[in-house]
Amino acid sequence: MSTKEDAIEFAGEVSELLPNAMFRVKLENGHEVLAYASGKMRKHRIRVLVGDKVNVEMTPYDLTKGRITFRFK
Repeated sequence: MSTKEDAIEFAGEVSELLPNAMFRVKLENGHEVLAYASGKMRKHRIRVLVGDKVNVEMTPYDLTKGRITFRFK
């Protein structure tokens, strides 16, 4: 991800936990993407579980991968 201005944000729900701290997220528009937790989420040890509502940031160049930037309560 190059800059924050290029990023596209989507809301979604975690549908599956994968190895290496990866997650499969189903977006509100129906697409499924592969996502990882952002550095600040790892630093502050924010847990992400199946069923959690999250914000996913993606680059316009690859819409199959993303970064989880926020977990809703």
